[in-house]
Amino acid sequence: MRMRTALATFTAALAAATCLTAAGTAGAASATGNACSPAVSVDRFSDALDKTTYEGSFVGNFSALAVDRDGSLAALSDRSELFRLNARTLQPTSVLPLADEKGAQLDSEGLVIDRDGTRLISSETEPSVRRYSRDGRILDRLPVPSSLLVAPAGRATNNQTFEGLTLLPGGRTLLAAMEGALSGDAADTVRFQTWQRTKGDHFRLSAQYAYRADKGLGVPEVQATPDGRLLVLERGYTTGVGNTVRLYLADPRRATDTSGVENLTGRPGVRLIKKTLLADLVDCPSLGATAKQPQPNPLLDNIEGMVITGRDRGRLKVVLVSDDNQNTAQTTRFYHLRVRI
Repeated sequence: MRMRTALATFTAALAAATCLTAAGTAGAASATGNACSPAVSVDRFSDALDKTTYEGSFVGNFSALAVDRDGSLAALSDRSELFRLNARTLQPTSVLPLADEKGAQLDSEGLVIDRDGTRLISSETEPSVRRYSRDGRILDRLPVPSSLLVAPAGRATNNQTFEGLTLLPGGRTLLAAMEGALSGDAADTVRFQTWQRTKGDHFRLSAQYAYRADKGLGVPEVQATPDGRLLVLERGYTTGVGNTVRLYLADPRRATDTSGVENLTGRPGVRLIKKTLLADLVDCPSLGATAKQPQPNPLLDNIEGMVITGRDRGRLKVVLVSDDNQNTAQTTRFYHLRVRI
């Protein structure tokens, strides 16, 4: 997930974060005994940051994670704040407020840390993608197709736009995942928009792809794997039942460019992004977790952020985080997974 020499940089970033662990965790155990599926196991979870504050800021509402250049963990709050967390303890070490060009808060949802330390951050309000300096100054704003804008400007539904953001190996292609379908598209089909890097680290619009989510689920996060495929989170919530969270491996490399397709309603000749289920997280061991509201597995919550932090014995080390919405019935919870792709 970096630039021209990105595969090497991506590998270096993973190696730098391989030590990621969490003090104050619950349910620690070996991955082999904690299988969610043949491809996914859960090492441990941590509720250490739930309902805490740091320098007057509420620590929570997390929507995205990234590994910074120094190996620390960046955690993005959808309330327009970017936290730096100690990679070992998860404790905050700094917080940076973010704003748009007029000084207003973002509904910040997706996060990429580029090779030079700049931050690419998506907001689902418009939606938008902006480049920020390390100290929070806006450097650039990426173009967005008019159809992806929230109605009435476009065909997107409010709160169903850019949730996932990732930089593909090689560092030249940025990809954003819409959470929900556009008006006129099939209800289970969401669009993945890409940009290509140009001189000066600007980005121009590029191909767009179609991804079919499971019925009733949306896409809150997407992360590129070192081989150019994608880890895709699908998530939903049913009142009185709880959350559904599934992890898929997706391959966009043979999918049709749908940027010129107005309506995605099962048109012949349109090849969707191919996906393979890695795990339904309801099948993970609960590890002694407790839930504040009904859940089909007490380990589950409103999982929204995901980052690949390293490798171990042929498996990717993946950290997930839930968005507690600053709600007493939800929990800020970090999950440490091992994923074989």
